[in-house]
Amino acid sequence: MKGTGRVPLARALSKLGLASRAEATRLIQAGRVKASGRVVSDPAHLVNPERTAIVIDGGETVTRAARVVILLHKPRGVVTTRSDPEGRPTVYDLIRDAGTHLVPVGRLDMASTGLLLFTNDTRLAHWLTDPDNATPRVYLVTVRGRVEDDTAATIERGLLIDGDHLQARRVTVRKRSNRESHLVVELIEGKNREIRRLMKASGHEVTRLARVSFGGLELGTLAPGKWRVIEEQEIARLWPQIRNAPSSP
Repeated sequence: MKGTGRVPLARALSKLGLASRAEATRLIQAGRVKASGRVVSDPAHLVNPERTAIVIDGGETVTRAARVVILLHKPRGVVTTRSDPEGRPTVYDLIRDAGTHLVPVGRLDMASTGLLLFTNDTRLAHWLTDPDNATPRVYLVTVRGRVEDDTAATIERGLLIDGDHLQARRVTVRKRSNRESHLVVELIEGKNREIRRLMKASGHEVTRLARVSFGGLELGTLAPGKWRVIEEQEIARLWPQIRNAPSSP
């Protein structure tokens, strides 16, 4: 977030890591937020987050929350959303003890498992998911049928599917038979259901998909449904570029 820029108040609270955009909007519309000493009820009211004194519920002037990053081992059957109208379990049911407003860095669909990051630092989340930064994601994938080397090469070259150019950086066949094949797939962008769409277009149905690495972070032996905090030293070692990355407006 640029130091001299003005942004909507709801966005400012979200960027400061204090609430989601929807939560911030509700707080503001309920008259619980002051900016420069007066109650603001319009979430679109422009403020400078670095210069405007913002107060919630009469407390102290808010400041940017300390950065928090956690790694969750997402189990199968859990949706990556804050709430679900169908009543299915969500990833937020698993991290409710994290103690701060966190957003997922990318997503995993309900049937997929593995490494899912959360943070309250929107700049870090943007940097990790920006295709220009080519942050690698590694998946263990099981599909029906025998995946030949030419099929893997085609997926690495890329396919145009429903108007999207989808492509894996690398596809390694670890084991194959006429019944099923086991693959290691590396992506650098992670478009919606990219691996499943690539494999379906190649004539193979994905039966298991687990993300085991993201940006150099490894899932390791963390049990499904458990999470751990990523310490600042680990962040600095894995993503030193984030120190110089521009804040999102």
